[in-house]
Amino acid sequence: MIEQPLRTSVIGSYPFPGWLEFAAMHLSEFGAADREEIQEDATVAAVRDQVAAGLDVITDGEQSRLDFNLSFYGYLQGISLEPESPRRWGPPAHDQRGKHEILGELAAPRGLGVVEEFQRLQAVATTMVPSGVTLKASIPGPFTLAGRLNPNSQYRDRYAITEALLPFVREELIHLVENGCREVCVDEPSMSCYAHKEDTKRFVDIFNRTIEPIVGKTRICMHMCFGNYKGRSIGNKKPACMFPDFLQLHVNEMHLEMATLNFLPLELIEQIAQAGIDAAVGIVDVKSYYVETPDDIAERVRACLKYAPPERLVFAPDCGLSQTARWAARKKLGNMVAGVKQVRRELKL
Repeated sequence: MIEQPLRTSVIGSYPFPGWLEFAAMHLSEFGAADREEIQEDATVAAVRDQVAAGLDVITDGEQSRLDFNLSFYGYLQGISLEPESPRRWGPPAHDQRGKHEILGELAAPRGLGVVEEFQRLQAVATTMVPSGVTLKASIPGPFTLAGRLNPNSQYRDRYAITEALLPFVREELIHLVENGCREVCVDEPSMSCYAHKEDTKRFVDIFNRTIEPIVGKTRICMHMCFGNYKGRSIGNKKPACMFPDFLQLHVNEMHLEMATLNFLPLELIEQIAQAGIDAAVGIVDVKSYYVETPDDIAERVRACLKYAPPERLVFAPDCGLSQTARWAARKKLGNMVAGVKQVRRELKL
């Protein structure tokens, strides 16, 4: 159970400052020290916004990544680094994201870079983050990472690629814990997107083997959503198909996208809480520019309390905020925290 009832958190990503997006288009003009300075400054900006919102849990905002997962392919050996986009024009959507070709045996001799990200967050936090706020790292799971790699004769399908990537993610998780990470989120949105047509028991086995070395050593969260590329979903929005099998995940916290689903499957959090897992509810719609008011948030929190006790509830945006404009992200997070605190006062927590 969580230390702070009705805990407030985030998933991982946060909007880039405008200047960072500009700098990212001109990286060849910067040296290694310049790039490190840029990443640190962007992390400072993301942390400042989250601290100002009053969150119980913060991240580095994934300020040194391209999207939440695309940068990881730069750490892999055995693949082409420039995926060909199958569609360049028209409305933005997932089919514009190209896939890497596998050229040889997959390897990650430098790790996946998440440890370095977390160390940067730790350094920034020493002077910026109040005591009691938890620093969280996030990393995509192997099944999600496998989705951007094309199978070949050596790795014949997505599951074979997943098995090859699984040790890399597991090793990164081990090193995160060794570096003092008290909370880690393993992002597996592909599992929720494909749960309606794949073997969910197989998903559970993959996930549990990935996190096995760190179970009991840190707080483990799983994030599931239905896609958020350019603010667009891709999965079949029926989370019930993940249950009851996903209740066998060896996690402390399970996050479900809810706001964009109008909270229709809210009763699922009762199953999660009864399984001894903290239910993290997506209570802010990151795909909408309607800014939820504190009263909106408080009403949603009260609805959740009909299904789970305060000590089993965590509240966060539906997904990472990287696809949301920073001005809106700031307001949404601030109002989210204000609404949750309103209910805490009502319950005298």
